[in-house]
Amino acid sequence: MSKSRSLKTSAPRKSDVPPGYSVDASAGPMLRFEASLPQLPVPPLQSTLSKYLESVQPLLTPAEFSQTQTAVNKFLESPLSKQLQERLQERAAQPGIKSWLSEWWNDVAYMAYRDSVVVNVSYYYVHKDDPKKPSQARRAAELVKALLPFRALVEYNQLEPDKIRGAPLSMESFKWLFHSSRYPVKPSDTAHKFSAAEHNHVVFVRKNKFFKVPLATPEGRELTAAELEVQVERILQSAGEVAAASVGVLTSEDRDVWADARGDLLAASPANEVSLKDIESAMIVVALDDTKPVTREDASWACWVGDGKNRFYDKHQLIVFENGKSGFLGEHSCMDGTPTLRMTEFIIGALTNNKIDLGPARSPSTGSSLPAPTELSFTIDSKTKSNIAQAEKSFNELVGKHDMEVLHYEGYGKEYIKKFKTSPDAWAQLVKQLAFHKMFGRPGVCYESAQTRKYKVGRTEVIRSASNESKKWAESMLDSEVSDETRAKLFRQAVARHLQYAAWAADGQGVDRHLFGLKKVLKEGEALPGIYTDPAFSKSSHWELSTSNLSSPYIDGWGYGEVVPDGYGLSYTIADNYIRWTITSVKRRTKELKHYLAEAATETKEMMERAAKAEAAKSSESGKAKL
Repeated sequence: MSKSRSLKTSAPRKSDVPPGYSVDASAGPMLRFEASLPQLPVPPLQSTLSKYLESVQPLLTPAEFSQTQTAVNKFLESPLSKQLQERLQERAAQPGIKSWLSEWWNDVAYMAYRDSVVVNVSYYYVHKDDPKKPSQARRAAELVKALLPFRALVEYNQLEPDKIRGAPLSMESFKWLFHSSRYPVKPSDTAHKFSAAEHNHVVFVRKNKFFKVPLATPEGRELTAAELEVQVERILQSAGEVAAASVGVLTSEDRDVWADARGDLLAASPANEVSLKDIESAMIVVALDDTKPVTREDASWACWVGDGKNRFYDKHQLIVFENGKSGFLGEHSCMDGTPTLRMTEFIIGALTNNKIDLGPARSPSTGSSLPAPTELSFTIDSKTKSNIAQAEKSFNELVGKHDMEVLHYEGYGKEYIKKFKTSPDAWAQLVKQLAFHKMFGRPGVCYESAQTRKYKVGRTEVIRSASNESKKWAESMLDSEVSDETRAKLFRQAVARHLQYAAWAADGQGVDRHLFGLKKVLKEGEALPGIYTDPAFSKSSHWELSTSNLSSPYIDGWGYGEVVPDGYGLSYTIADNYIRWTITSVKRRTKELKHYLAEAATETKEMMERAAKAEAAKSSESGKAKL
């Protein structure tokens, strides 16, 4: 990997340093604020329990809520609750600890999770199409070429830190973007980061066959886009029309099964370990699929799961189709969606706006002196052949249970919503609640992801989107006797509540991570407090609606799977003039939810317009009366 000459390290100006932060110049620009980021706080116990009670109330009957109040009060008044809080505070105060939460959460939520990462963990983006309609080889080559300057910024810690309202965010997880892999290990997976300088290559997979391509010439010159295109064309020709036995499908298995299968694969031949290491250490994997998806649903499905074979799910991967469409599949264990979205915006934005130096145009001699791509061979013995067959069966059963719908709603977007001086995200969340009420006659237990990267090694907290206020509003929308003025008032109250909880979550003052931490510090022999055995606890964290908002003009869809068997994955994007929802589920009337989302979005718009018109008429009459 050659360092770009355009990269310069310079000390930040004093005006660049937000109040309360200091600069570690030795860490490089990207990580310069990392040491001075605050630690994730341990919220006050009383505050968490009050929020918890408020968040479970709309989900319970009065009798159930009374029972929960008793369990919560008993916990609050117990000596054990104070001991647990003190233990958590002591953990947070330990010298050298960056976060009381991160090690636990990364293990429980990701590394120790044993089900397949396919559907359950991975997430995808569909890229905005290139209007020039490039060939598969050219699109793949240009995506890789556009990645190289971003990789240099990350690997040399030159990338400017993300900020929210001037406050820098943790950039530590960015190291897992390139040259890294997840590994199946019992009882908890691991991840490894490789040296970019020592493993300066990319791996393409076509017809289930893996090919290694160096990203620089033997002399150290970075390949041009035209040279990469030649290499991809060579791969497409070499791979032929007959698919190989799929080693990649093994990564779609249950993690314990894959751990055993990986051992079998390594035992079959020493060469298999070399080939696996070449894949795992690559900058990224690029899947060259032999399909041509057209619709949003088809492109989304292909990026989300594919056929299970032409993939390596333990790594981030770009996916390029034969019609030039492309996307990204994220390995979720070491980082969340915001870093990979920034990477995606960089590469697609740069290509869209012609801001990437792709190198000289192609000529008849382009690539003629480059060594051919190296096919990474695998010895497949009878045991591995059996493992592959079982993995393909398991994949087909898992994916076959699911369906997906994409609602590209063009009735309005954030520009329209802002006319009502309302948060677009809160508006979209309330539309979801109304749609769920229409479909099921009650609030949906809803998880919205909030990032906590303002803290050291921060990841996420839950915004509990179902509230007393959202329930009252949704019920008013279904009651023909309620006036639009009353509905609008209830709507704004629900928006205010949502924004308050979102702010709490971003500040590390939510409910779920704190209750998780208190439970983790229980000692052997200590009884599980009644707050955890009370039915409201499991009910209020059974995320029927797993929601998250990522918005960018450079993606044409994104999504992930449901987190509970009877729930929905509900990713969304709020653009200037549209809202796009992607809905996934275990075939639980997914089309109906899509219908109700569209209906709820339109009804919310029309209600707010009628209420505004009625308010304006009242103001006009009041003005006339004063004359």
